[in-house]
Amino acid sequence: MVDLSRLSELIPAEPGTADWSIPTRIRVGLARAAEVTEACREAGIARPLVVSDAGLVASGTLAVVLEPLTETFGEVAVFDSVSADPDRRCVDAGVDAYRQAVCDGIVAVGGGSVLDAAKLISLSIGADRSIADLVGSAESVTEPFAPVIALPTTAGTGSEVGRAAVLSIPGESKTIIFHPRLMPASVICDPLLTVGLPRPLTVATGFDALSHALEAWCSPILHPAADAIAAESARLALTALPVAAYEPDHLGARQQMMVAALMGATAFQKGLGIMHALSHPIGAIHRTHHGLTNAVLMPFALEANRPAIGPKMDRLATWIGIEGGMDGILEVISVQRETLGVPDTLVELGVGSDGWDRLVDAAVVDPSAETNPIPVTSEFARRVLIAASGG
Repeated sequence: MVDLSRLSELIPAEPGTADWSIPTRIRVGLARAAEVTEACREAGIARPLVVSDAGLVASGTLAVVLEPLTETFGEVAVFDSVSADPDRRCVDAGVDAYRQAVCDGIVAVGGGSVLDAAKLISLSIGADRSIADLVGSAESVTEPFAPVIALPTTAGTGSEVGRAAVLSIPGESKTIIFHPRLMPASVICDPLLTVGLPRPLTVATGFDALSHALEAWCSPILHPAADAIAAESARLALTALPVAAYEPDHLGARQQMMVAALMGATAFQKGLGIMHALSHPIGAIHRTHHGLTNAVLMPFALEANRPAIGPKMDRLATWIGIEGGMDGILEVISVQRETLGVPDTLVELGVGSDGWDRLVDAAVVDPSAETNPIPVTSEFARRVLIAASGG
């Protein structure tokens, strides 16, 4: 078995400070949320709409960002009604709040759902159309978008550096909406904003970050730069996630997970794979947490792809410092899943075999399936489902 007890020794206890521009302006470091007003000025925002959710209001996390904003701009408008899986009603309500307050930009404070909602509100404002009317045609929008400043409060989706956002169609599917200008104008990664995240969400979002790194690494698309980013993202996540989960005040681990998340999302411009092709419809139909669903699917998806990814996973193991090649990586993932309380199978998430046909059909046409190392046929998707269900 893999010894996880000394991982914290490999991570600096005191987070460093840096300014990056890959792929957008990124401020990283402790207490840098206070620089949100400077980020607004750089983006030309004087009347921001703060987009968040009720949980962050209740926890006091949102107040950390609101304080410098109100000191600089006076009273600011807040839209804190973002749902776990934002749909058209959520986005349309955010657009209404933006217009009523006569805003000129957005400050998004939250996890992936909040960041996605903010980006979709920005797109809808720019196009002057409901988000429902932009599904399938977003890339045709040429009007300027409302600028977005992103302050992630989880280390998972990496939406803060993404050119896409997920729109949920409840009970049916999740649609990925892409536009090059959906990228936030600026990002602030302050690990203090993630300290209050409960352990189950730290684990679920952390595995989401890892899933992006692994699927980007395994994607057959030629992109050596993204490969390098994906490899380091995977190393950072596998090292820091158990520490962040069990030592929630370890700010070095918290920051390392934030960096792993934004790197994984930067790398997956190469594409994803069967993990996400299945987790998207599973989440839409069964209302499961996206990151946790990926965590359950992870070893089964990797094993199914072994014929195409074995040697490349061996190289990744060498980079990370794991013995045993791909088998060693799978062992580490297995130990972390067990230690961190990830369910063994999809059955434990409430996903029964009676709906597999629907999931298989959705997975085959999901955009993530296009870059899986092995073609995603109905038979292939079903085989992963069976394995992930204990079969």
